[in-house]
Amino acid sequence: MPSETAIDLNNNPLTLWNGPLGLPDFSRIGSGDFGPVFDAALAGHAEEIDAIAGSADAPTIENTLAALELAGDPLDRVSAIFWCMAGTNTNDAIQATEREISPKMARHFSAISMNAKLFARIDDLYQRRASLGLDPETLRVLEKTWKRFVKAGAKLDEAGKKRLAAINEELASLGAKFGQNLLADERDWVLFLDETDLAGLPEFLRNAMAEAAEMRGQKGRYAVTLSRSIYEPFTTYSERRDLREKAFRAFIGRGETGGPTDNGQVVKDTLRLRAEKAKLVGYDSFADLKLDDTMAKTPPAVLELLGPVWRKAREKAAIDQAGLERLAAAEGSNNPLAAWDWRHYQEKLRAEKFAFDEAELKPYLQLERIIEACFDVAGRLFGLSFVEKKGIAAWHPDVRVFEVRNADGSYRGLFMADHFARPSKRSGAWMSALQSGYQLGKGSTPVIYNIMNFAKAAEGKPCLLSLDEAKTLFHEFGHALHGMLTDVTWPSVAGTSVPRDFVELPSQLYEHWLTVPEVLEKHALHYETGDPMPKQLLDKMLAASTFGAGFATVEFTASAMVDMAYHSRSDAPENPLAFEAQTLERIGMPDAIAMRHRTPHFQHIFSGDGYSAGYYSYLWSEVLDADAFAAFEETGDPFNPELAEKLRRHIYAAGGSADPEELYTAFRGKMPTPDAMLKKRGLLPMMAGEEL
Repeated sequence: MPSETAIDLNNNPLTLWNGPLGLPDFSRIGSGDFGPVFDAALAGHAEEIDAIAGSADAPTIENTLAALELAGDPLDRVSAIFWCMAGTNTNDAIQATEREISPKMARHFSAISMNAKLFARIDDLYQRRASLGLDPETLRVLEKTWKRFVKAGAKLDEAGKKRLAAINEELASLGAKFGQNLLADERDWVLFLDETDLAGLPEFLRNAMAEAAEMRGQKGRYAVTLSRSIYEPFTTYSERRDLREKAFRAFIGRGETGGPTDNGQVVKDTLRLRAEKAKLVGYDSFADLKLDDTMAKTPPAVLELLGPVWRKAREKAAIDQAGLERLAAAEGSNNPLAAWDWRHYQEKLRAEKFAFDEAELKPYLQLERIIEACFDVAGRLFGLSFVEKKGIAAWHPDVRVFEVRNADGSYRGLFMADHFARPSKRSGAWMSALQSGYQLGKGSTPVIYNIMNFAKAAEGKPCLLSLDEAKTLFHEFGHALHGMLTDVTWPSVAGTSVPRDFVELPSQLYEHWLTVPEVLEKHALHYETGDPMPKQLLDKMLAASTFGAGFATVEFTASAMVDMAYHSRSDAPENPLAFEAQTLERIGMPDAIAMRHRTPHFQHIFSGDGYSAGYYSYLWSEVLDADAFAAFEETGDPFNPELAEKLRRHIYAAGGSADPEELYTAFRGKMPTPDAMLKKRGLLPMMAGEEL
């Protein structure tokens, strides 16, 4: 790659996307190419910002707000490719660039936020906003932009600006380090097993473990990895308690190794800097800062939701635990129930209560068929169609590309999907965009992608999903639809650019359609016979759908409460892991259940601050999604066309163009209570008159 001074941003594969279908030409992109292009794009963006800020013309929406929104296109493009590859197919060169570019990006955007001349122009527009005759979306963008600058330090004195910029830079480095440490722990740990170690494991899991072992050079053996697609079914079905414990301790100990990948100091420094940052910009705590622009607004409002849910979940888990201990004793176990036992005996209790083994579902949940189900539902609700385009190079050979069209045949955008786990990919599942959809300027069509971490099946075998994995596929596709259906003018409110506790509504709502009987009858076909899922099995699955709700809600809500406890303090705990333990003891965490995400591997809140003081938002959005799907149920038609159109217009297409409460009320007519969510989770009180 040439030197920085020779970079032509108008003719570089990272910024000029002239590959098939308007995508980047990934065949021309190397892992070591990013650094100089980033430097040139940052410099170019800085020049654009200086031109906007230094304009001699009076501020207008066009020459200030619109110019600011459209500035930095080359930087947006190289960033989109880089962060995609950093998460999905990283290597030493990309990780080195990540460590270098994260603080540079933080420094760059801090400088923009603290540019006094630029803020003066925005502030001028903001103060005159009532007289400018703005449409509601433009007014909202102006108000959000002004507030974002203020929260980013625009009103600080020079010393305050300098300190805040340094904090942002250090936080960016810490976030990158946290994620890389965790990826290293997940990549490097593996437990190789032989045939004699596989008691209780179903065929689908044996096949996945065999493939994982072969990928790691151990053909003929079986590998337990820390991918949830292998770890969770292994600890569910393995009859070897000693091996379940080994896997559990490795999984729960990610980021807490005591070696070079230990995240303890990273967490401590992150919390300290976040607390200082909040005070600098005038907030009592980092949670107050983060919640200021959400539906919840304040930490007490979050706890008003979490508290009742926590109490009901813990009560339900205690009832279930008694049943698990009974089963363990019947098998001759004299050990207290431990966290590595819960999934194992919970599955046995499910079979006893409902004559239902979740492994029975696997043959009917083929990845290809569930993808078709996602597309089918999107077609029936929103008129979208998806056509796969073969042979297009992307960031990895596993990636698939689909052209998306509207009901009238017009082009809507591209959808890309990367389904399988590999050592170079961070764990979890997510949605993001190479390109957002908006109308400002020349406009832009969306290029949206979903990332999964399913265990790849052995050669010639279909990839079979668990019910949870199938729901994850629907969940992330719901996010993708939020990005693809966007119909707004301004880039900063396009797609998923909404408050954190609203962003999970479109994704969690979409999960409901997976278990609509007519969807399963059409798409849940046995991989060998092609027969649809038997009605008896479907009925048992639906009857058992809330089984284990106590466990699932406890492990999630504990993580949300620890997140809020960390960030609602006015200072940072001296020993975060001790504080985690104290918080769990204070709220009465059951000994036999672990947090879904312990502090040292809690990527949502420490690998960047996307969900920091915001992990609760899944539950907040679930209150909305349960109520929203109830609207369809009330009509007796899960594809009611009138409701589907309101859902498209007010939720999926509206992005952040209006206040979330306004959008939800436009769809539903009112804001919900938590009752529908508690009922959906099987936590609603059974006794009439019992208070939540």
